[in-house]
Amino acid sequence: MTEEEAYKRLNEVFRDVFDDEAIAITGKTTAEDIEDWDSLTHINLIVAIEKEFNIKFSMGETQKMKNIGEMVNIILKRTSENS
Repeated sequence: MTEEEAYKRLNEVFRDVFDDEAIAITGKTTAEDIEDWDSLTHINLIVAIEKEFNIKFSMGETQKMKNIGEMVNIILKRTSENS
C-alpha cells in the first residue's frame, strides 16, 4: 500500500465516523482541527481504522500519535508487516 492509498482510505474512515463529507485530512491534521473529535469519537475512530486496515494499535501507539501523519506511518508499517 502506498502512502497516498493510506490517506485516501483513512479520509473515507474519517468522513464516515464524523458523518462529514467535507473532511479532508492531511499529515498535519490533529484532533484540534476537527470540531467533533472528542474522546468518545476518538475511540470509535481508532476502532474503525483498525477494521479498515486490519491492524491493531497498541495503547502506547495511540497515546503517542500527535497527528495523522504519525498514524499513517504506523499503518504503513503494520500493513507491510502483515503482507
